[in-house]
Amino acid sequence: MDNSKSVISINEYGKIDINLKELMNIRKITRNHLARTSNTRFEVINKWYKNEVEKMDLDVLARICYVLDCSPSDILIYGKQCK
Repeated sequence: MDNSKSVISINEYGKIDINLKELMNIRKITRNHLARTSNTRFEVINKWYKNEVEKMDLDVLARICYVLDCSPSDILIYGKQCK
């Protein structure tokens, strides 16, 4: 019998949250500053800040990590949902 998992609903597989707001608050960095120093539009940084990213752009993530001197695991948090 096949014991592999299949994706059924968000309640089962969970979701990824973006922790950028908290990280920026700790480092006292504004969205404007991060946008300028990462050469990224403010609107893009704002979506990351508000945890409203629909599709992940790995280049943007790399630039944010470079500017904040952190790793993706400091920004992206995977959480399983409960039924």
